[in-house]
Amino acid sequence: QVKLVESGGGVVPPGGSLRLSCTASPDLLRTTTMAWFRHISGDSYELVGTKDGIFINTQNSIKGRFTVMESPGLGRIYLQMDGLRPAATGRYHCNSLSPHQPWGPGTQVTVAE
Repeated sequence: QVKLVESGGGVVPPGGSLRLSCTASPDLLRTTTMAWFRHISGDSYELVGTKDGIFINTQNSIKGRFTVMESPGLGRIYLQMDGLRPAATGRYHCNSLSPHQPWGPGTQVTVAE
C-alpha cells in the first residue's frame, strides 16, 4: 500500500486558480493509472479526471478548467485548476484506479467571494 497525501487547496474567488499536489510513489505512477476525485459523501467519490484522458468527468466545465499533470520520477501528480467556479468546491483526493489505495486526507477547495 502507498500512502497518499494531498495539498494545495484553499479558498479562492471565482475565476481564480489553484494547483493541487498529490504525493504517491514513482512505482505507483509507473504501474497504475492515477486520477483525481472529489469526495461526495461517505464512500462516494466523483471522478475528476486522469492524465491519459480515458476517464474524464464531462461536468468539469461547470467547475473550471482542469489539467492533470505528473512528475513520474517524484511519484507526484498535480491538478491545475483555472477559471474556478463555485461548483468546484469540495475536498479533492488522488488515488490509483486499480488497485485502489487507502484514501488520503484530501485537500479542501473552496471557491467563494
